[in-house]
Amino acid sequence: MKRDYYEILGVARTASVEEIKRAYRKLALKYHPDRNPGDQEAEERFKEAAEAYEVLSDPEKRQRYDRFGFEGIGGDFSPGFSRSTEDIFSAFSDLFEDFFGFSSGGGRRSGMGPENGSDLRFDMVISFEEAAKGAEKEIEIERMELCQQCQGSGAASGSQVVTCPTCGGTGHVVRNEGFFRVSSTCHHCSGRGSIITKPCPECQGQGRTRQKRRVVIRIPAGVDTGSRLRLRGEGEAGLRGGARGDLYVVIHVEAHEFFERRGNDIYCRVPVSMVQACLGDVITVKTIDGEEKLKIPAGTQSGDVFRLKGKGMPDLRGFSPGDQLIEIKVVIPKDLTDRQIELLKEFQEIEKQKEEGVFKKIFKKVGFK
Repeated sequence: MKRDYYEILGVARTASVEEIKRAYRKLALKYHPDRNPGDQEAEERFKEAAEAYEVLSDPEKRQRYDRFGFEGIGGDFSPGFSRSTEDIFSAFSDLFEDFFGFSSGGGRRSGMGPENGSDLRFDMVISFEEAAKGAEKEIEIERMELCQQCQGSGAASGSQVVTCPTCGGTGHVVRNEGFFRVSSTCHHCSGRGSIITKPCPECQGQGRTRQKRRVVIRIPAGVDTGSRLRLRGEGEAGLRGGARGDLYVVIHVEAHEFFERRGNDIYCRVPVSMVQACLGDVITVKTIDGEEKLKIPAGTQSGDVFRLKGKGMPDLRGFSPGDQLIEIKVVIPKDLTDRQIELLKEFQEIEKQKEEGVFKKIFKKVGFK
């Protein structure tokens, strides 16, 4: 007895087309014959999911199925799937292009066409100051370059390039898996569609050789850890006229002993003495642009934060730079002299008298003597 199509895909009867599509993709990946060679149960689950998807992804068929069940689609799905393999495969071509890397189109794919070069990644560590000001760095990378001896053909001088007899020059072979056609890269020619009778001795028939190259990287001011710089055309060389890949430089900014980045703002802690905090003072603060004067008022508390406008990190998008935030840390002195202790006790006594005077005023106000 057939299972309900919604149950097969694991979706609700109210599921949207996108939800149905996602559910089918998940099952198709899990039970595809290429991933489960020789597993009959997986093959049946794969076919079952494909049948359910084709019905539920078609609004008209789904409506008939919802009203009449399997009887409502009997004309489309007779026992054994009377529809042709090409029709079934065409219904799922978008899924197979996304997940299995080949197309269901009728045209032959030429293995001799242009092949773009791969992108490269380089992780670069820079200092906090370089991130704030920008920098220019020169790096050395290894990448595939066109072989100078064979100019990328992979063939030795005077040798022939013949069409692959296995795939007929398409670069892929097709086999039937139930009612599906499954395409895979031709192993005889490695997807090229041709065979070199005498490979180039320099590149062993690959058409490219690995070489070192020095590249200048211009780092804009304001980058942060995770920023990616794209250098077009600095990746690996393509084949048969294919475009070069790109080079992606991923930035990692070193931690700073004094500054801490918070978005585009720069945060720091500055110590001041107890006397400076009590009486107020003008202190010197280090910024990424040099030293700046900052006035702190009398009575400043430990933890108070002051702001220097525009002294933060530049903005990569060209907006105004961030600010510098200065948190005050009041330092309590140690190893006091006798005279300092005497003065502090005197100060303490004065504070005590002030507090007593305040309490007397409060009591007098509420009627106590």
